[in-house]
Amino acid sequence: MSGTRIIMLADCQSFYASVEKAARPEYRDRPVVVAGDPARRTGIVLAACPLAKRAGVTTAERLGEALNKCPGLVVIRPRMSYYLEVAMQITAIFESYTDLVEPYSIDEQFLDVTGTVRLFGGDPAEMARRIQRRVLAETGVFCRFGIASNKVLAKMACDNYAKSRPDGLFDLRGRRLEDTLWKLPVEKMFMIGSRMAAHLRRMGIATIGDLARTPLSRLRRRWGINGEVIWRIANGIDTSPVSPDAHEGEKAIGHQMTLPRDYATAEELHVALLELTELVCRRARARRRMGRVVSVGCQGADFDRPSGFFRQTTMPYPTHVTNDVYRHARELFDRHWDGLPVRRVGVALGGLQDDGEYQLMLFDHREKWRALEEAADRIRERFGDAAILRACSLTAAGQARDRAGKIGGHTK
Repeated sequence: MSGTRIIMLADCQSFYASVEKAARPEYRDRPVVVAGDPARRTGIVLAACPLAKRAGVTTAERLGEALNKCPGLVVIRPRMSYYLEVAMQITAIFESYTDLVEPYSIDEQFLDVTGTVRLFGGDPAEMARRIQRRVLAETGVFCRFGIASNKVLAKMACDNYAKSRPDGLFDLRGRRLEDTLWKLPVEKMFMIGSRMAAHLRRMGIATIGDLARTPLSRLRRRWGINGEVIWRIANGIDTSPVSPDAHEGEKAIGHQMTLPRDYATAEELHVALLELTELVCRRARARRRMGRVVSVGCQGADFDRPSGFFRQTTMPYPTHVTNDVYRHARELFDRHWDGLPVRRVGVALGGLQDDGEYQLMLFDHREKWRALEEAADRIRERFGDAAILRACSLTAAGQARDRAGKIGGHTK
């Protein structure tokens, strides 16, 4: 069919661990994990190589448990900045085969090769093998490829089939969904977690095929637009393009943080809120954006009895000044917090507009504070995030100093 797209989802196997094994040949035949603190046996496993997985080690389990399963395990502290460099190197390789490459995560990327596959022989599977060999030769990382006619099918082809095949390839095109994905348990579907799977099973929906055949009206009554989203995924419907700039033009700038322990007092939670607000506003200033809508959310540590909220409010004027946004974020939090301990908190700035044009007000302080905060931003860019800290960040509740030495919550 001439109009059918050819989409690949490339997934880097055990990415962090693969990068480390490529950089340290002496560990080639050893079980390796990338995890928190090897000396103290603390933290969780971020990535486990295939040898470690064969010994029963799983991603996201506690390091102590992994060491009990595999006493000869090699534990390496994460180096996030190095992993980002390798991820960018892999992206550059993909971009030499197609200009339509969309990062999905640090170790997963979509490729639309509809217009370029003919340049490499016309066979998508052989093209994937060629890319696979090149990435392995240049980075030491083995990529698995799911191939399909759209992004959600490529993702499910990779997750459910390519990852379990020795060659790491699976082409879903030309195969009937009834004979492949529809036979799988519903929790194997993209966007379906354990909780949603439990809800669906209580409705008598056990497989992806059951979900695909469920009347759309029933799912919409239960979950609204989200019901239609999961119905469309189950039926393999996805018209979204592979877009290199998919993450640009964002509608909001936000950040969430999992706290190191339960924060039970308003004073502790205000520190977390201020640090998050400062981070969000700094990112907004870097993008030359200011916002008018501030959102605040929090969640307790007991996931079986969830507590928390997510609320937003509109400020009287657009801003990216930390103190302005924090004042409204704090008022919103104090109004809706139920007093129960909090383990996760988030702040977002929405209603974005360019910061070069905005309505002036009488006694407007934004320019003065903007100049001050931009000066602080420049100092942090030059000397590190911990070069300037608020006094509250030096209290027991503060996380900014610790976070300054990390990327994505992990060691740089």
